[in-house]
Amino acid sequence: MATKAYILIKVKTGRTKDVLQSLKKLAGVEQAHSCFGQPDIFLFITTQDERSLSDVVITKIHQIEGVEETDTHIVADT
Repeated sequence: MATKAYILIKVKTGRTKDVLQSLKKLAGVEQAHSCFGQPDIFLFITTQDERSLSDVVITKIHQIEGVEETDTHIVADT
C-alpha cells in the first residue's frame, strides 16, 4: 500500500529556490511549495511504503545542498 507524507523542510538562508527545484525532480513528489516563516518548504510525496519513504528522506532529501532539517508526517488513512 502506498505511503503518503507531508515533509516540512528547513533550508539554509538563500538556498530555498535551489532546494525547491531539486525536490521537484524527485520521484513521487506531488507538491512542493516554499512558504514564509518556518518551515521553509512544504512537500507532499507518495512512495511505495514507509521503507521507501525513509530512503527518500535520508538518502535523497538530506543530501540536497541547503537542507538543514526535515520533519516527516505520514498521512493516516481513516
